[in-house]
Amino acid sequence: MNLDRPISSLFAEDRPLRSLEFFPPKDDEGVSHLRATAIALKRIAPDFVSVTYGAGGSTRERTAQVSALLKDELGFTVMPHLTCVGHSRTELNALADRIHDGGFRNIMTLRGDPPKGAAEFQVAADGLRYASELVALLKARHADFCLGVGGYPEKHPEASSLDADLDHLKRKVDAGAAFVTTQLFFDNAVYYRFVAQCRARGITVPIVPGIMPVLSLKQIQRFTSMCGTTLPEKLVKRLEAAGDSTDAVEAVGIDWALTQIRDLLAQGAPGYHLYILNRAKSALALAAGLAA
Repeated sequence: MNLDRPISSLFAEDRPLRSLEFFPPKDDEGVSHLRATAIALKRIAPDFVSVTYGAGGSTRERTAQVSALLKDELGFTVMPHLTCVGHSRTELNALADRIHDGGFRNIMTLRGDPPKGAAEFQVAADGLRYASELVALLKARHADFCLGVGGYPEKHPEASSLDADLDHLKRKVDAGAAFVTTQLFFDNAVYYRFVAQCRARGITVPIVPGIMPVLSLKQIQRFTSMCGTTLPEKLVKRLEAAGDSTDAVEAVGIDWALTQIRDLLAQGAPGYHLYILNRAKSALALAAGLAA
């Protein structure tokens, strides 16, 4: 069995890392489409890929299936997501064992969103309330896990203040997280300010910027309203000017993301993580633009 390299060892190579995020499809047809997308993306050789985990564990088996496909069939270094939602400590330890036994050594460790229809997060019976607790549980169970955690440059929507959110991020890192991947943002100044605030708190691990190439104005407005991300007026105007043309909208989104990534790398970011929504086109276009 091939064991994945810890992502922390990739950061130790002191070069920008490129990663992609997939989400588990709902059916076998979707898995076939995802496989085709992943095969297309092999040509840009991402350093690692991640696989999301549905609220309440709704995609738990699909997450495992897709993670195995990407790792064992296609040879990616894979970081499955794991959340606290709907799981007891016993179940989380069993899931940790299953992930470890599968040869995975990296986990994106998250509290998780409330299940669809739920107004707020509910702690499962004998479960965990915070991602920092999940980090501690996973490191105690398998010390060789490399754990990533999420960071919110514009504050988690549920946090009482930015200071409180930064305090919680510090607890996640102190519990054993090796790096932070940020929520999406569209103004690099937001990321640079966030990094400075983290460093001032003593958070020294790599902070990877999360970038989402826009595919639809309505879609990105929905995403940003859920996660509290600001959409720059200039970007909105460019998307509105593109009208109903899918190709024109995607061209704007790719150009905006490309400009972001070039600036981030020039300013010393440790790489970038692409939220690609299981689509290869934008990731391939960005790779071509960066190589030009």
